[in-house]
Amino acid sequence: MSGKKDLSTVEKVYELAKPITDELGLILWDIRFEKEGSNWYLRVFIDKEGGIFIEDCEALNRPLNKLLDERDPIGQSYIFEVCSTGLGRELKKPEHFEAFINSEVRVRFIRAINNIKEITGILKEHNKDIIRLLCDDEIIEVKLSDCAFVRLNDDADLFE
Repeated sequence: MSGKKDLSTVEKVYELAKPITDELGLILWDIRFEKEGSNWYLRVFIDKEGGIFIEDCEALNRPLNKLLDERDPIGQSYIFEVCSTGLGRELKKPEHFEAFINSEVRVRFIRAINNIKEITGILKEHNKDIIRLLCDDEIIEVKLSDCAFVRLNDDADLFE
């Protein structure tokens, strides 16, 4: 594959998917190749201004599925899904954090810090390995390496 060595499955799929999402005006949010039970799942998460509709998922699914069949970059069987990022989307990449500065996020720690396992605050800054949150009128610095996840808290009202 173009002289590149040992690309991960996610990287290979990214290289195939990115030109298609760009052409369709979609944001390629995330790609996950993960095992659930006895099955492997290849999930491609997309977004766009104004939100994703089923037609957007279909528009990516068709050409990408065809390309995956032709190039066969994955040496095992898997279930392929194109998905919306949905509510409560996880922020992983620098561009994810930058896109949601001044948005409310929920952070779950890998291990409790000062007896706190999860916090919610306004994302004020992202700087490589650290985020700064405004929590109760106080800026809190959080190392991303301490986080199990950082998610938008736009689904909080669904659980009230």
